[in-house]
Amino acid sequence: MRRIQKLMNDWTFIYHDGTKTVLNLPHTWNALDGQDGGNDYWRGTCSYEKTFSMPEFDPEKEVVYLQFHGVNASAKVVLNDKEVCTHDGGYSTFRNDVTALLEAENQLVVYVDNSVNDRVYPQKADFTFYGGIYRDVEIVVVNKAHFEMDHFAGPGIKVTPEVKGNDAGIRVETWTNVDGEVKVTLLDAEGKAVAEDKGTDVTLNVKNVHLWDGVADPYLYQVKAELSVDGKVVDEVSTTCGVRYYSFDPDKGFFLNGRPYNLHGVSRHQDFKGIGNAIKKEHHDRDMELIREVGANTVRLAHYQHDQYFYDLCDKYGMVVWAEIPYISEHLANGDENTASQMKELIIQNYNHPCIVMWGLSNEITISGRSKRKQMLANHRALQKLVKEMDPTRVTTLACFAVALHWEKSAHISDIVAWNLYLGWYVPGFFLNDLWIKFWKFLYPKRCLGFSEYGAEGMPNLHAAKPKRGDNTEEYQNKYHEFMLECFKRHPYMWGNYVWNMFDFAADARNQGGEPGMNHKGLVTFDRKLKKDCFYLYKAYWTEEPFVYMAGRRYEYRTETVTTITVYSTCKEVSLYNNGKLVETKSGEHVFKFKLPMEAANNLEIRAGDCVDSAVIYKTEKPRPEYSVAKVDSKNWM
Repeated sequence: MRRIQKLMNDWTFIYHDGTKTVLNLPHTWNALDGQDGGNDYWRGTCSYEKTFSMPEFDPEKEVVYLQFHGVNASAKVVLNDKEVCTHDGGYSTFRNDVTALLEAENQLVVYVDNSVNDRVYPQKADFTFYGGIYRDVEIVVVNKAHFEMDHFAGPGIKVTPEVKGNDAGIRVETWTNVDGEVKVTLLDAEGKAVAEDKGTDVTLNVKNVHLWDGVADPYLYQVKAELSVDGKVVDEVSTTCGVRYYSFDPDKGFFLNGRPYNLHGVSRHQDFKGIGNAIKKEHHDRDMELIREVGANTVRLAHYQHDQYFYDLCDKYGMVVWAEIPYISEHLANGDENTASQMKELIIQNYNHPCIVMWGLSNEITISGRSKRKQMLANHRALQKLVKEMDPTRVTTLACFAVALHWEKSAHISDIVAWNLYLGWYVPGFFLNDLWIKFWKFLYPKRCLGFSEYGAEGMPNLHAAKPKRGDNTEEYQNKYHEFMLECFKRHPYMWGNYVWNMFDFAADARNQGGEPGMNHKGLVTFDRKLKKDCFYLYKAYWTEEPFVYMAGRRYEYRTETVTTITVYSTCKEVSLYNNGKLVETKSGEHVFKFKLPMEAANNLEIRAGDCVDSAVIYKTEKPRPEYSVAKVDSKNWM
């Protein structure tokens, strides 16, 4: 059977200036300069070198593959002075047969390039394009007779479930490099075989199928395929399988397994403070833990293919996923081929994940204006055709730029559509959100609409009694999201909405809120250590477990004679106490606001049933200067 050896340790990294460092993977050379602002992080070509011994294998019966799970953005792989391959696209897996190049001791060199060009996406976007080998590198030893490994680094197995009443037919297609016998077995969650058949294209019939039912019941089967030659099993592949069906309705929204299922979720970038995109399983696990805690049931994995491990987590925990390629912000003159290849890799490598419901064609592609518009539209039509040919079971979508008009042609190519709208942040007027949605519904009543991005910057150290648009305070971020959550309730026909963003992330061109290089629209800080007030606002709307949370606790020193105390809770009745005395009890849902006459020191306590929260705030004469920062020029502020 297959044997995997990781090549993660003792690489020699050679920076562009010739500096050499011995390090372990994952790694990016932009972990610091890509997060400190100035839009001056270094982009170019660096190299990684490693020596390794020939793996144990039988050259008569086995072959050896070299496999990379993510090299950003372009790679040239050289083994023992022979070029193995090149690969354009920083977010997908690629692999190659290197058997003929192996020696007793091997010298591996990987040239990695994240430089500016006009052919490999992304090149323009509001996030840092980290360079490096930032995911696992492996040697895979496999029998010469094996399931397909050379087709866009796919798994060699494709699983397509179809629900038929209480039952299901699960079509399993496999591809092999030899004529042999393929046995396919379906295992339930307990590991018990429930169906089996033989052939490279079979349908397994399952009675009383257990559905993959979102966060409530993300039930997973396992499909195992065995390849036999001359009666001996020589290779095996397996994949999880979730059986579900869904639909989109322009008047009723999203349906999962035949029932309304309101999609409310977050977007996520794959980076971390001081680490960049060179994150490990523990970072993925922590992110998923926080996404589950806030109560999301869907995740937009922006703006590229994420680590396979995170798709596995989404399968496991029932997250409906929007998966997309980094076709973003600007149509490149010579980039059409790259959008197609990245889309093929995304679909082929991720087809079996039940969590994925939508393939994203592009994001804010009109942001650079009308340059190359005809070519851009033609490429979108080509991508739409490609996706539907590769996967007719899922829908396509795209995220339109905020200032594009409703009738923007690219918005009407995909099956469904969503918009990145920051009305109330980049432009004034919360009410514009309602008007915009109503106008869309009037113009296109049969076209499904979602919100792919909305949000506002929020710095936990910045505060204001009267928060204003653009002040980057935690209070304005709260005010914005309080409005948006109620706005979505007024338009229940929308198929879904995605907060931008679950976490703060690096965007080296930014300079807002007194911390350059960051997008601060997250519900959680970049280091994942602090949940902003808004985190608890969404938790109040999206979860049912009883809790209370007092917002504004970091707004410790206040000048108001009477201040507002905001509480987020899943409870229906909340009481505010100050210095041991009851101030007021309020009934309601999600958000509770109290008027508090300020004393010199205010020991506040919130009670709701068995739930308690507390904070201390003080009356002061002068505003604290550290609660505000001067507005500065930023390429990302309109």
